[in-house]
Amino acid sequence: MRLSISQQNIYLLVFSVLLLVFVLFFAFFALIPEGKNYRIERLEMKKYEANELQYHQWHDEVLEELQTLRSQHQHTIAAYDNTFNPERFVKMNSVYFESLKLQQLSPKEDEEGFSVYEVNATTKIDSPSSFYAFLEGINKGDWVINVNFPIRFEREGNVIRSTFTLKIYANLQEK
Repeated sequence: MRLSISQQNIYLLVFSVLLLVFVLFFAFFALIPEGKNYRIERLEMKKYEANELQYHQWHDEVLEELQTLRSQHQHTIAAYDNTFNPERFVKMNSVYFESLKLQQLSPKEDEEGFSVYEVNATTKIDSPSSFYAFLEGINKGDWVINVNFPIRFEREGNVIRSTFTLKIYANLQEK
């Protein structure tokens, strides 16, 4: 009994076996090792995604807090952008004093990104409550002002003379 297989079928069978061997080699030497690497990299990617999500949530929280603080302290932020005008300062705060004189001290060096304008203030007030009202007023004023101690009070007849030093802070950009 003789098998009659055509030459075409033999070629097809040899080609199929070679293709099967190629597919097996490709699977064992390329796909399987890369599949292990893929799983490892996929786990790392999930860790990165979890970190990114955590950082994104943290970013949103910080941004919300920043916007809240900006809205709450908008007046203070705007005060840093105002240039100091001694005449305007005297005019605005003369309500608290019988007389207010400013004398600029020697120019100060810039401090941590701010330009500093330092003045010596001499005032005459009728009561200490006027001075405290003045301190409240400069907290709500157009400039960022630091009142330096000591504050000296001296009695002159019916009025009290006070002498103190003010530091007015502004952004360096306005120079």
